[in-house]
Amino acid sequence: MNSNPIADFSRGTNGLLPAIAQDESTGEVLMMAWMNEEAWQATLDEGYAVYYSRSRKSLWRKGETSGHRQKVSEIRVDCDQDTVLLKVEQVGAACHEGYKSCFFRKVVNDGASLEIADERLVDPKDVY
Repeated sequence: MNSNPIADFSRGTNGLLPAIAQDESTGEVLMMAWMNEEAWQATLDEGYAVYYSRSRKSLWRKGETSGHRQKVSEIRVDCDQDTVLLKVEQVGAACHEGYKSCFFRKVVNDGASLEIADERLVDPKDVY
């Protein structure tokens, strides 16, 4: 049974739902991460994006280390209530590689290679 009537974590993989962060003013997709019910509640309570880190097996408060936080202005869920969309005010780079968006690579040459399509905002060595 789904204990959350808004987002259906029972439909996710191991209780995790994909969470997409989108720039509230431009509509640009910044990143995709995972949320469990605890991250969902923390995001609601704190007003800033909180995700679940599968590698660390713990909550991850976006920008905790870098200062590149995501202030949540609106939360939406898809029609099946199993994907979360966070409209955010992004401070700094969303990507841990120093780009505004994690989607900074473009597929080129009929799918044979990738090219950097955006400008790096910060050097990750200076932030992490």
